[in-house]
Amino acid sequence: MVRRLHSASSSFEGDFARLVDGKRGVDENVDDVVLKIISDVRARGDDAVVELTNRFDRIAIGPDKLRISDDEIDSLAGQCEASALAALDLAAQRILDFHERQLPKDDESVDRAGVRLGLRWTPLDSAGLYVPGGTAAYPSSVLMNAIPAKVAGVARLVMTVPTPGGAANPLVMAAARRAGVDEIYRIGGAQAVAALAYGTATIEPVDKIVGPGNAYVAAAKRRVFGQVGIDMMAGPSEILVVADAASDPAWIAIDLLSQAEHDAEAQAILITDDESYADAVENAIDRHLDNLPRSSIARASWDGYGAIIVVESFDQVPPLVDRLAPEHLELAVAEPLALAEKVRHAGAIFLGRHTPEAIGDYVAGPNHVLPTSRSARFASGLGVLDFMKRTTWVECDAASLEVIGPSAVTLAELEGLDAHARSISIRLDDKST
Repeated sequence: MVRRLHSASSSFEGDFARLVDGKRGVDENVDDVVLKIISDVRARGDDAVVELTNRFDRIAIGPDKLRISDDEIDSLAGQCEASALAALDLAAQRILDFHERQLPKDDESVDRAGVRLGLRWTPLDSAGLYVPGGTAAYPSSVLMNAIPAKVAGVARLVMTVPTPGGAANPLVMAAARRAGVDEIYRIGGAQAVAALAYGTATIEPVDKIVGPGNAYVAAAKRRVFGQVGIDMMAGPSEILVVADAASDPAWIAIDLLSQAEHDAEAQAILITDDESYADAVENAIDRHLDNLPRSSIARASWDGYGAIIVVESFDQVPPLVDRLAPEHLELAVAEPLALAEKVRHAGAIFLGRHTPEAIGDYVAGPNHVLPTSRSARFASGLGVLDFMKRTTWVECDAASLEVIGPSAVTLAELEGLDAHARSISIRLDDKST
């Protein structure tokens, strides 16, 4: 039976704290291996990438075959069913429409001292998108990562995707075409991250790397941060559903399992104010698990990390949500917006009984690349601004420098930085300039 917490219990605070702080995922000590791979790629470039790719993906290619040709991409995309391509097109258009609204505007003003101030936004020159391969191929993630980059104006978008046994996923190729990916390479793992960060004879380096991956990919992204930017360090998926007794238990149960089926370390939590309703959802979960193709994964997640919290009142919910800071928050209650307005920390919020989290994974429009592991306390989902830089500018004339310059001189002298002070005072003293 899944763990159940009751807010009226004297042990609730300790039980909830353990739920919040509980560690998920298996610690894999891969850092030494990743460091060797990155060092090898930096030293030997294409030769190292090819050797590692052939070994791990069970293929036999040379440097000339690292890049997937346009003809091959088009051929693979052409294998997709028309219904699948139509679904991709709908998703791509909705994601594009939403993210175009995020484009920021430059700003310019003249303050009371007469100083002109401003900022301007510019896109990154290039970005790399890591896409998992094999059975973990998600064309929706290609759209979610690539479209914001293209909306931002990134001129060169590079995708790496492993092709175990030489097999590439046709829908991933079709998604890359629709999202505007410029180059695709058949490599994965830490070697792909290293190639994107440092470059090889075949692969030019990029400025930022985004996209999910396994423990080796995550460790490699940590290692190359600073050489390039990275998006985030994503952990196992998670969902928190707040539901009242008017919600169909079968709906809520399958919503919880929609994240549990991702990974055995994923987490699904239900908060409700009705004990009998909690029983109904738990029973519905058992029925769904009998029929899900990925039931073994979902069951491991639910049994290992799932939880049901029974509160006395929904007034108790916002602070509990904020402490959990979930990746996905579903509010299946009578007045979801009123409750959502009291929540400060959540990656994405899904309002009402007819808005399952899965709609956000595919076609709603907002990005499904979201902060996990309570990082929604300080981080946001992927967006257009992740592929842009903000540059500020200042322009003083002689009159405005006279207004603000003396204070700058004073502060520089107090900090013992005489050249700073003199670079201002020399202009103040020279009235002829």
